[in-house]
Amino acid sequence: MGKHKIFIAGHLGMVGSAIVRKLSSRDDIELVVRTHKELDFLDTTAVNDFFQTESIDQVYMAAAKVGGIFANNTYPADFIYENLAVQNNIINAAHITDVNKLLFLGSSCIYPKLAQQPIKEEYLLQGSLEPTNEPYAISKIAGIKMCESFNRQFNRDYRSVMPTNLYGPNDNFNAQNSHVIPAMLRRFHQAKIESTKNVVVWGTGKPLREFLHVDDMASACVYVMELEKNKLDLEVQSMNSHINVGAGLDCTISELASIMAKVIGYHGEIIFDSSKPDGTPRKVLDVSKLQRLGWTNSITLENGLRNTYKWYLANIGKIRS
Repeated sequence: MGKHKIFIAGHLGMVGSAIVRKLSSRDDIELVVRTHKELDFLDTTAVNDFFQTESIDQVYMAAAKVGGIFANNTYPADFIYENLAVQNNIINAAHITDVNKLLFLGSSCIYPKLAQQPIKEEYLLQGSLEPTNEPYAISKIAGIKMCESFNRQFNRDYRSVMPTNLYGPNDNFNAQNSHVIPAMLRRFHQAKIESTKNVVVWGTGKPLREFLHVDDMASACVYVMELEKNKLDLEVQSMNSHINVGAGLDCTISELASIMAKVIGYHGEIIFDSSKPDGTPRKVLDVSKLQRLGWTNSITLENGLRNTYKWYLANIGKIRS
């Protein structure tokens, strides 16, 4: 039996690189990756040619155009067009070349803005989306439905996973548009280096958020991809095929700030600026489906933050450039 050829689309991103780390030690697998320079996923012909020549067995679809609120608000057309085009090209090329196994990675922003908490998979399309990233969310919903449709029409085995808030190595630490953990880590590190007396955190500190280390996400991706189809079918219906991936527990922003200060070794005061917006009071995924399928996360928030800070210190020169 030869090695399985597995294509990781988006291997340089946070999740894609974690999947590469997870699979690279396996001797039954040959990983196939391409940089943007080597293969433009927006080029339909190039993507089709790649699949025709490479004889791929499985695809992890981790490629996406991503960004913070500012980027989503400023370039909505880019976000919806590019994400739809990349998904369409890769999923269809996989089908045409008879790749039967594919894992599509989405985002928890697919769910309605005012979804009941914790968020179950069946809440998809049950309400209006968050307006700021609606174009991105719509493209991800289309990706889920595309996988479902190929499964229904052609009996493919295309699966989808929806992660909660992810963090870890290769995260975006850009000062302008990073998410809460990289933004907070950067700020606390700066305060420690400059011996600043206090760090100001936006909002009251009361909102609840769920965080998952990207290595746990990679572990879940491989677990879901390799589940026996009959076991998966007991939990997943053809018209509601995606699976939430998360820690299944949340913490307040205040608790996150305390753990962050401990991990970084910052001993100053943490001040909460209640004049700044809190955002949604709570956002946590219901991960009972994945737990029933046999997977739970293993990296605690504190250990995950230590790992991330270690990576940040080792790569700080590249991050700032």
